[in-house]
Amino acid sequence: METVIILVFVLGYLAITLEHNIKIDKLIPALVMMAISWALISLGIDDFGQWFNSAQHSLMENFGLLPHEEKMHLMEETLLHHLGKTAEILVFLLGAMTIVEIIDYFDGFSTIKNAVKFNSRKKLLWMFAILAFILSAIIDNLTATIVLISILQKIVKERDVRIWYAGLIIIAANAGGAWSPIGDVTTTMLWIGNKVSTGKLLSYLFIPSLLCMVVPTLIASFLKPFKGDLELQESDGKTKSKFSSTMLFLGLGAIIFVPIFKVVTHLPPYVGMMLSLGVVAIFAEVYSNSKFAISGVGSDEHDSHASHSPVHYSLSKIELPSILFFLGILMAVAALESLGILFGFAGSLQESMPMLGTELHHEGVSDLVVLLLGIGSAVIDNVPLVAASLGMFSEPIDNELWHFIAYSAGTGGSMLIIGSAAGVVAMGMEKIDFFWYLKKISWLAFVGFIAGAAAFMVTRAIF
Repeated sequence: METVIILVFVLGYLAITLEHNIKIDKLIPALVMMAISWALISLGIDDFGQWFNSAQHSLMENFGLLPHEEKMHLMEETLLHHLGKTAEILVFLLGAMTIVEIIDYFDGFSTIKNAVKFNSRKKLLWMFAILAFILSAIIDNLTATIVLISILQKIVKERDVRIWYAGLIIIAANAGGAWSPIGDVTTTMLWIGNKVSTGKLLSYLFIPSLLCMVVPTLIASFLKPFKGDLELQESDGKTKSKFSSTMLFLGLGAIIFVPIFKVVTHLPPYVGMMLSLGVVAIFAEVYSNSKFAISGVGSDEHDSHASHSPVHYSLSKIELPSILFFLGILMAVAALESLGILFGFAGSLQESMPMLGTELHHEGVSDLVVLLLGIGSAVIDNVPLVAASLGMFSEPIDNELWHFIAYSAGTGGSMLIIGSAAGVVAMGMEKIDFFWYLKKISWLAFVGFIAGAAAFMVTRAIF
Protein backbone atom coordinates (compact mmCIF):
# COMPACT_ATOMS: atom_id res chain seq x y z
CA MET A 1 0.00 0.00 0.00
CA GLU A 2 2.88 2.37 0.76
CA THR A 3 4.17 1.80 -2.78
CA VAL A 4 0.76 2.73 -4.23
CA ILE A 5 0.65 5.96 -2.17
CA ILE A 6 4.18 6.90 -3.32
CA LEU A 7 3.10 6.17 -6.91
CA VAL A 8 0.02 8.42 -6.50
CA PHE A 9 2.28 11.20 -5.21
CA VAL A 10 4.77 10.78 -8.08
CA LEU A 11 1.99 10.81 -10.73
CA GLY A 12 0.33 13.83 -9.09
CA TYR A 13 3.67 15.62 -8.90
CA LEU A 14 4.30 14.83 -12.57
CA ALA A 15 0.88 16.25 -13.51
CA ILE A 16 1.73 19.47 -11.60
CA THR A 17 5.05 19.87 -13.44
CA LEU A 18 3.37 19.21 -16.82
CA GLU A 19 0.53 21.67 -16.11
CA HIS A 20 1.11 23.68 -19.30
CA ASN A 21 1.46 20.56 -21.47
CA ILE A 22 -1.66 18.71 -20.31
CA LYS A 23 -3.71 21.95 -19.96
CA ILE A 24 -4.94 21.08 -16.45
CA ASP A 25 -4.53 23.59 -13.63
CA LYS A 26 -1.98 22.40 -11.05
CA LEU A 27 -4.46 22.70 -8.19
CA ILE A 28 -6.51 19.77 -9.62
CA PRO A 29 -3.80 17.04 -9.42
CA ALA A 30 -2.69 18.49 -6.04
CA LEU A 31 -6.19 18.12 -4.56
CA VAL A 32 -6.77 14.72 -6.17
CA MET A 33 -3.48 13.20 -4.96
CA MET A 34 -4.12 14.59 -1.46
CA ALA A 35 -7.60 13.00 -1.28
CA ILE A 36 -6.53 9.66 -2.78
CA SER A 37 -3.43 9.41 -0.54
CA TRP A 38 -5.44 9.87 2.65
CA ALA A 39 -8.21 7.56 1.36
CA LEU A 40 -5.63 4.80 0.76
CA ILE A 41 -4.21 5.36 4.26
CA SER A 42 -7.70 5.02 5.74
CA LEU A 43 -8.54 1.88 3.73
CA GLY A 44 -5.20 0.19 4.40
CA ILE A 45 -4.58 1.40 7.97
CA ASP A 46 -4.18 -2.16 9.27
CA ASP A 47 -1.42 -2.94 6.75
CA PHE A 48 0.96 -0.25 8.00
CA GLY A 49 3.59 -1.24 10.54
CA GLN A 50 4.72 2.27 11.48
CA TRP A 51 3.30 5.74 12.08
CA PHE A 52 5.08 9.07 12.42
CA ASN A 53 4.06 11.14 15.44
CA SER A 54 4.24 14.72 14.11
CA ALA A 55 3.89 16.30 17.54
CA GLN A 56 6.98 14.49 18.89
CA HIS A 57 8.80 14.20 15.53
CA SER A 58 9.42 10.49 16.02
CA LEU A 59 8.11 7.11 14.87
CA MET A 60 5.55 5.46 17.16
CA GLU A 61 6.49 2.17 18.73
CA ASN A 62 4.25 -0.90 18.29
CA PHE A 63 1.81 0.89 15.93
CA GLY A 64 1.13 -2.38 14.12
CA LEU A 65 -0.08 -4.03 17.35
CA LEU A 66 -2.80 -1.41 18.03
CA PRO A 67 -6.48 -2.35 17.45
CA HIS A 68 -8.23 -1.04 14.30
CA GLU A 69 -10.36 1.53 16.14
CA GLU A 70 -7.33 3.05 17.86
CA LYS A 71 -5.44 3.25 14.55
CA MET A 72 -8.38 5.02 12.90
CA HIS A 73 -8.62 7.45 15.81
CA LEU A 74 -4.88 8.15 15.58
CA MET A 75 -5.17 8.71 11.81
CA GLU A 76 -8.04 11.20 12.31
CA GLU A 77 -6.03 13.06 14.96
CA THR A 78 -2.98 13.19 12.67
CA LEU A 79 -5.11 14.41 9.75
CA LEU A 80 -6.59 17.12 11.95
CA HIS A 81 -3.10 18.08 13.18
CA HIS A 82 -1.80 18.48 9.61
CA LEU A 83 -4.95 20.31 8.50
CA GLY A 84 -4.44 22.72 11.41
CA LYS A 85 -0.79 23.34 10.49
CA THR A 86 -1.71 23.76 6.82
CA ALA A 87 -4.63 26.07 7.69
CA GLU A 88 -2.24 28.28 9.70
CA ILE A 89 -0.21 28.84 6.53
CA LEU A 90 -3.28 29.30 4.31
CA VAL A 91 -5.04 31.76 6.63
CA PHE A 92 -1.77 33.69 7.02
CA LEU A 93 -1.44 33.72 3.24
CA LEU A 94 -5.06 34.86 2.76
CA GLY A 95 -4.48 37.75 5.17
CA ALA A 96 -1.23 38.81 3.49
CA MET A 97 -2.75 38.60 -0.01
CA THR A 98 -5.80 40.62 1.06
CA ILE A 99 -3.67 43.38 2.61
CA VAL A 100 -1.62 43.55 -0.59
CA GLU A 101 -4.82 43.80 -2.66
CA ILE A 102 -6.19 46.54 -0.38
CA ILE A 103 -2.95 48.50 -0.92
CA ASP A 104 -3.42 47.97 -4.65
CA TYR A 105 -7.08 49.09 -4.41
CA PHE A 106 -5.81 52.49 -3.27
CA ASP A 107 -3.05 52.36 -5.92
CA GLY A 108 -0.48 52.28 -3.11
CA PHE A 109 2.23 50.60 -5.17
CA SER A 110 2.30 53.64 -7.45
CA THR A 111 4.34 55.28 -4.66
CA ILE A 112 7.18 52.80 -5.26
CA LYS A 113 6.53 52.75 -9.00
CA ASN A 114 6.85 56.54 -9.16
CA ALA A 115 10.13 56.31 -7.19
CA VAL A 116 11.61 54.30 -10.07
CA LYS A 117 12.93 57.07 -12.32
CA PHE A 118 15.36 54.86 -14.23
CA ASN A 119 14.70 52.27 -16.93
CA SER A 120 18.00 50.36 -16.77
CA ARG A 121 17.23 46.63 -16.61
CA LYS A 122 20.35 45.95 -14.54
CA LYS A 123 19.56 48.64 -11.95
CA LEU A 124 15.99 47.39 -11.68
CA LEU A 125 17.26 43.83 -11.13
CA TRP A 126 19.52 44.89 -8.24
CA MET A 127 16.74 47.03 -6.74
CA PHE A 128 14.27 44.13 -6.66
CA ALA A 129 16.89 41.61 -5.45
CA ILE A 130 17.97 43.82 -2.53
CA LEU A 131 14.35 44.69 -1.65
CA ALA A 132 13.44 40.96 -1.71
CA PHE A 133 16.40 40.06 0.51
CA ILE A 134 15.57 42.71 3.13
CA LEU A 135 11.77 42.48 3.03
CA SER A 136 11.70 38.67 3.29
CA ALA A 137 13.71 38.80 6.52
CA ILE A 138 11.16 41.22 7.99
CA ILE A 139 7.79 40.10 6.62
CA ASP A 140 8.75 36.52 5.48
CA ASN A 141 9.71 35.36 2.01
CA LEU A 142 6.16 34.46 0.95
CA THR A 143 4.66 37.88 1.67
CA ALA A 144 7.73 39.69 0.30
CA THR A 145 7.31 37.84 -3.00
CA ILE A 146 3.62 38.78 -3.20
CA VAL A 147 4.40 42.46 -2.52
CA LEU A 148 7.34 42.69 -4.94
CA ILE A 149 5.65 40.87 -7.84
CA SER A 150 2.63 43.15 -7.36
CA ILE A 151 4.98 46.15 -7.68
CA LEU A 152 6.78 44.50 -10.62
CA GLN A 153 3.48 44.15 -12.49
CA LYS A 154 2.96 47.90 -12.11
CA ILE A 155 6.42 48.74 -13.48
CA VAL A 156 7.40 46.20 -16.17
CA LYS A 157 5.13 46.01 -19.18
CA GLU A 158 6.37 42.88 -21.00
CA ARG A 159 5.53 39.58 -19.30
CA ASP A 160 8.46 37.78 -21.01
CA VAL A 161 10.85 40.17 -19.27
CA ARG A 162 8.86 40.25 -16.02
CA ILE A 163 9.16 36.49 -15.38
CA TRP A 164 12.98 36.82 -15.43
CA TYR A 165 12.74 39.40 -12.64
CA ALA A 166 10.24 37.14 -10.81
CA GLY A 167 12.73 34.25 -10.95
CA LEU A 168 15.47 36.33 -9.34
CA ILE A 169 13.00 37.67 -6.75
CA ILE A 170 12.28 34.05 -5.70
CA ILE A 171 16.01 33.35 -5.19
CA ALA A 172 16.56 36.62 -3.27
CA ALA A 173 13.42 36.20 -1.11
CA ASN A 174 14.34 32.63 -0.08
CA ALA A 175 17.92 33.74 0.68
CA GLY A 176 16.63 36.64 2.80
CA GLY A 177 14.23 34.38 4.68
CA ALA A 178 16.94 31.92 5.74
CA TRP A 179 18.84 34.20 8.15
CA SER A 180 15.78 35.52 10.01
CA PRO A 181 13.77 33.46 12.54
CA ILE A 182 10.54 34.79 10.99
CA GLY A 183 11.72 34.84 7.37
CA ASP A 184 10.87 31.25 6.42
CA VAL A 185 8.52 28.55 7.76
CA THR A 186 11.38 26.08 8.30
CA THR A 187 13.59 28.62 10.09
CA THR A 188 10.62 29.48 12.30
CA MET A 189 10.15 25.76 13.06
CA LEU A 190 13.78 25.46 14.18
CA TRP A 191 13.48 28.69 16.19
CA ILE A 192 10.28 27.62 17.95
CA GLY A 193 11.76 24.13 18.51
CA ASN A 194 14.69 25.70 20.44
CA LYS A 195 17.25 24.51 17.92
CA VAL A 196 18.53 27.97 16.90
CA SER A 197 18.64 31.36 18.62
CA THR A 198 18.15 34.69 16.82
CA GLY A 199 21.67 36.02 17.51
CA LYS A 200 23.51 32.89 16.40
CA LEU A 201 21.24 32.45 13.37
CA LEU A 202 22.13 35.96 12.24
CA SER A 203 25.87 35.52 12.82
CA TYR A 204 26.01 32.09 11.14
CA LEU A 205 23.73 32.70 8.16
CA PHE A 206 23.74 36.37 7.17
CA ILE A 207 26.88 36.19 4.98
CA PRO A 208 25.99 32.80 3.36
CA SER A 209 22.45 34.06 2.66
CA LEU A 210 23.77 37.34 1.26
CA LEU A 211 26.09 35.45 -1.12
CA CYS A 212 23.21 33.15 -2.08
CA MET A 213 21.41 36.31 -3.31
CA VAL A 214 24.38 38.32 -4.65
CA VAL A 215 26.07 35.61 -6.77
CA PRO A 216 23.01 34.68 -8.93
CA THR A 217 22.03 38.36 -9.25
CA LEU A 218 25.56 39.28 -10.34
CA ILE A 219 25.63 36.50 -12.94
CA ALA A 220 22.11 37.38 -14.14
CA SER A 221 23.08 41.04 -14.58
CA PHE A 222 25.37 39.93 -17.45
CA LEU A 223 22.64 37.87 -19.17
CA LYS A 224 20.77 39.20 -22.21
CA PRO A 225 17.36 39.78 -20.51
CA PHE A 226 18.98 42.28 -18.09
CA LYS A 227 20.98 44.26 -20.65
CA GLY A 228 19.89 47.61 -22.02
CA ASP A 229 16.86 49.68 -21.08
CA LEU A 230 13.32 48.65 -20.29
CA GLU A 231 9.96 49.85 -21.52
CA LEU A 232 8.20 50.80 -18.32
CA GLN A 233 4.47 50.44 -17.75
CA GLU A 234 2.61 53.52 -18.92
CA SER A 235 0.29 55.34 -16.57
CA ASP A 236 -3.25 53.97 -16.82
CA GLY A 237 -4.65 57.48 -16.67
CA LYS A 238 -6.43 56.98 -13.35
CA THR A 239 -6.31 59.69 -10.77
CA LYS A 240 -3.98 58.62 -7.97
CA SER A 241 -5.79 58.28 -4.66
CA LYS A 242 -4.68 60.81 -2.06
CA PHE A 243 -4.48 57.89 0.41
CA SER A 244 -2.15 55.73 -1.75
CA SER A 245 1.05 56.45 0.20
CA THR A 246 -0.77 56.19 3.54
CA MET A 247 -2.22 52.77 2.65
CA LEU A 248 1.14 51.50 1.35
CA PHE A 249 2.96 52.29 4.60
CA LEU A 250 -0.02 51.22 6.73
CA GLY A 251 -0.27 47.87 4.90
CA LEU A 252 3.45 47.09 5.02
CA GLY A 253 3.63 48.28 8.63
CA ALA A 254 0.72 45.97 9.51
CA ILE A 255 2.56 43.00 7.99
CA ILE A 256 5.79 43.92 9.82
CA PHE A 257 3.74 44.04 13.05
CA VAL A 258 2.87 40.32 12.72
CA PRO A 259 6.23 38.90 13.99
CA ILE A 260 6.23 41.47 16.82
CA PHE A 261 2.75 40.30 17.82
CA LYS A 262 3.97 36.68 17.73
CA VAL A 263 6.99 37.40 19.95
CA VAL A 264 4.86 39.26 22.51
CA THR A 265 1.85 36.89 22.63
CA HIS A 266 3.48 33.57 21.56
CA LEU A 267 0.43 33.01 19.33
CA PRO A 268 0.76 31.60 15.78
CA PRO A 269 1.52 34.21 13.08
CA TYR A 270 -1.92 33.95 11.42
CA VAL A 271 -3.56 35.48 14.53
CA GLY A 272 -1.43 38.59 14.21
CA MET A 273 -2.09 38.67 10.47
CA MET A 274 -5.86 38.65 11.05
CA LEU A 275 -5.47 41.54 13.53
CA SER A 276 -3.37 43.45 10.98
CA LEU A 277 -5.93 42.75 8.25
CA GLY A 278 -8.73 44.00 10.53
CA VAL A 279 -6.89 47.26 11.27
CA VAL A 280 -6.00 47.86 7.60
CA ALA A 281 -9.61 47.08 6.63
CA ILE A 282 -10.95 49.68 9.09
CA PHE A 283 -8.78 52.41 7.55
CA ALA A 284 -9.65 51.18 4.05
CA GLU A 285 -13.39 51.47 4.72
CA VAL A 286 -13.01 54.93 6.29
CA TYR A 287 -10.79 56.23 3.49
CA SER A 288 -13.03 54.65 0.86
CA ASN A 289 -16.13 56.45 2.18
CA SER A 290 -14.19 59.73 2.29
CA LYS A 291 -13.03 59.20 -1.28
CA PHE A 292 -16.49 58.50 -2.66
CA ALA A 293 -18.02 61.40 -0.78
CA ILE A 294 -15.72 63.89 -2.52
CA SER A 295 -15.57 62.19 -5.94
CA GLY A 296 -17.95 62.94 -8.75
CA VAL A 297 -20.82 60.52 -9.31
CA GLY A 298 -19.80 59.99 -12.91
CA SER A 299 -16.10 59.35 -12.27
CA ASP A 300 -14.50 56.12 -13.47
CA GLU A 301 -13.10 55.35 -10.03
CA HIS A 302 -16.53 55.74 -8.46
CA ASP A 303 -18.17 53.48 -11.05
CA SER A 304 -15.55 50.75 -10.74
CA HIS A 305 -15.68 50.51 -6.94
CA ALA A 306 -19.06 51.91 -5.96
CA SER A 307 -20.73 48.52 -5.44
CA HIS A 308 -17.83 47.09 -3.40
CA SER A 309 -16.31 47.71 -0.04
CA PRO A 310 -12.49 47.71 -0.35
CA VAL A 311 -12.27 44.46 1.63
CA HIS A 312 -14.88 42.61 -0.47
CA TYR A 313 -13.28 43.86 -3.66
CA SER A 314 -9.79 42.83 -2.47
CA LEU A 315 -10.97 39.37 -1.40
CA SER A 316 -12.42 38.82 -4.88
CA LYS A 317 -9.00 39.59 -6.41
CA ILE A 318 -6.77 37.20 -4.40
CA GLU A 319 -5.24 34.07 -5.95
CA LEU A 320 -7.61 31.39 -4.60
CA PRO A 321 -6.21 28.67 -6.93
CA SER A 322 -2.81 29.13 -5.24
CA ILE A 323 -4.45 28.67 -1.82
CA LEU A 324 -6.13 25.41 -2.93
CA PHE A 325 -2.87 24.21 -4.51
CA PHE A 326 -1.13 24.80 -1.18
CA LEU A 327 -3.82 22.80 0.60
CA GLY A 328 -3.42 19.87 -1.78
CA ILE A 329 0.39 19.73 -1.92
CA LEU A 330 0.97 20.24 1.83
CA MET A 331 -1.65 17.65 2.83
CA ALA A 332 -0.30 15.15 0.26
CA VAL A 333 3.22 15.54 1.67
CA ALA A 334 1.70 15.17 5.16
CA ALA A 335 0.38 11.75 4.09
CA LEU A 336 3.93 10.63 3.20
CA GLU A 337 5.22 12.05 6.46
CA SER A 338 2.53 10.31 8.55
CA LEU A 339 3.51 6.89 7.22
CA GLY A 340 7.12 7.58 8.17
CA ILE A 341 8.22 7.44 4.52
CA LEU A 342 10.11 10.75 4.67
CA PHE A 343 11.56 9.85 8.07
CA GLY A 344 12.64 6.45 6.73
CA PHE A 345 14.21 8.06 3.68
CA ALA A 346 16.23 10.45 5.86
CA GLY A 347 17.27 7.56 8.11
CA SER A 348 18.39 5.35 5.21
CA LEU A 349 20.34 8.31 3.81
CA GLN A 350 22.13 8.62 7.14
CA GLU A 351 22.87 4.88 7.33
CA SER A 352 24.08 4.67 3.72
CA MET A 353 26.93 7.06 4.51
CA PRO A 354 29.28 5.18 6.87
CA MET A 355 31.53 8.19 7.47
CA LEU A 356 28.64 9.88 9.24
CA GLY A 357 28.87 7.50 12.18
CA THR A 358 27.27 8.45 15.45
CA GLU A 359 28.70 11.96 15.54
CA LEU A 360 27.18 14.62 13.33
CA HIS A 361 29.83 17.32 13.24
CA HIS A 362 30.77 19.42 10.26
CA GLU A 363 33.47 17.14 8.89
CA GLY A 364 33.00 14.56 6.15
CA VAL A 365 29.77 13.55 4.54
CA SER A 366 27.45 15.10 7.13
CA ASP A 367 27.73 18.25 5.03
CA LEU A 368 26.65 16.22 2.01
CA VAL A 369 23.59 14.92 3.91
CA VAL A 370 22.48 18.48 4.72
CA LEU A 371 23.15 19.63 1.15
CA LEU A 372 21.04 16.73 -0.12
CA LEU A 373 18.33 17.84 2.32
CA GLY A 374 18.42 21.26 0.64
CA ILE A 375 18.16 19.74 -2.84
CA GLY A 376 15.40 17.44 -1.57
CA SER A 377 13.45 20.44 -0.28
CA ALA A 378 13.24 21.72 -3.87
CA VAL A 379 11.81 18.40 -5.07
CA ILE A 380 9.40 17.63 -2.23
CA ASP A 381 8.85 20.31 0.41
CA ASN A 382 11.17 21.76 3.03
CA VAL A 383 8.64 21.70 5.90
CA PRO A 384 8.31 17.89 6.34
CA LEU A 385 12.02 17.38 5.65
CA VAL A 386 12.95 19.78 8.44
CA ALA A 387 10.29 18.15 10.64
CA ALA A 388 11.94 14.77 9.98
CA SER A 389 15.39 16.20 10.76
CA LEU A 390 14.08 17.49 14.11
CA GLY A 391 13.28 13.88 15.00
CA MET A 392 16.45 12.40 13.49
CA PHE A 393 19.09 14.54 15.16
CA SER A 394 19.50 15.37 18.85
CA GLU A 395 22.19 18.06 18.75
CA PRO A 396 21.89 20.89 21.33
CA ILE A 397 20.66 24.42 20.57
CA ASP A 398 22.85 26.46 18.17
CA ASN A 399 24.85 23.43 17.05
CA GLU A 400 26.16 24.26 13.56
CA LEU A 401 24.13 21.36 12.13
CA TRP A 402 20.83 23.18 12.84
CA HIS A 403 22.07 26.38 11.22
CA PHE A 404 23.22 24.49 8.14
CA ILE A 405 19.82 22.78 7.94
CA ALA A 406 18.13 26.19 8.25
CA TYR A 407 20.25 27.49 5.36
CA SER A 408 19.86 24.43 3.10
CA ALA A 409 16.13 23.99 3.60
CA GLY A 410 15.47 27.73 3.31
CA THR A 411 17.45 28.38 0.13
CA GLY A 412 17.41 24.96 -1.56
CA GLY A 413 13.75 25.37 -2.56
CA SER A 414 14.73 28.05 -5.08
CA MET A 415 16.13 25.37 -7.40
CA LEU A 416 12.60 24.43 -8.54
CA ILE A 417 9.67 26.81 -8.82
CA ILE A 418 7.43 24.52 -6.78
CA GLY A 419 10.19 23.97 -4.20
CA SER A 420 9.25 26.96 -2.05
CA ALA A 421 6.20 28.96 -0.98
CA ALA A 422 7.67 32.02 -2.72
CA GLY A 423 8.03 30.05 -5.96
CA VAL A 424 4.50 28.67 -5.82
CA VAL A 425 3.01 32.14 -5.31
CA ALA A 426 5.14 33.61 -8.11
CA MET A 427 4.10 30.73 -10.35
CA GLY A 428 0.44 31.54 -9.67
CA MET A 429 0.76 35.32 -10.01
CA GLU A 430 2.80 35.29 -13.24
CA LYS A 431 1.75 31.88 -14.68
CA ILE A 432 5.44 30.85 -14.91
CA ASP A 433 6.05 27.53 -16.66
CA PHE A 434 7.80 24.84 -14.59
CA PHE A 435 10.21 23.88 -17.37
CA TRP A 436 10.98 27.48 -18.30
CA TYR A 437 12.09 28.07 -14.69
CA LEU A 438 14.05 24.79 -14.69
CA LYS A 439 15.91 25.81 -17.86
CA LYS A 440 16.49 29.51 -17.15
CA ILE A 441 16.58 30.08 -13.37
CA SER A 442 17.37 26.76 -11.62
CA TRP A 443 21.09 26.82 -12.48
CA LEU A 444 21.40 30.34 -11.07
CA ALA A 445 19.69 29.20 -7.85
CA PHE A 446 22.04 26.17 -7.64
CA VAL A 447 25.17 28.34 -8.06
CA GLY A 448 23.92 30.70 -5.33
CA PHE A 449 23.06 27.73 -3.07
CA ILE A 450 26.58 26.25 -3.40
CA ALA A 451 28.26 29.66 -2.94
CA GLY A 452 26.31 30.24 0.28
CA ALA A 453 27.02 26.71 1.53
CA ALA A 454 30.77 27.23 0.96
CA ALA A 455 30.56 30.55 2.84
CA PHE A 456 28.76 28.80 5.71
CA MET A 457 31.59 26.30 6.04
CA VAL A 458 34.02 29.19 6.38
CA THR A 459 31.90 31.22 8.83
CA ARG A 460 31.21 28.28 11.15
CA ALA A 461 34.94 27.69 11.44
CA ILE A 462 35.22 31.25 12.73
CA PHE A 463 32.30 31.01 15.15
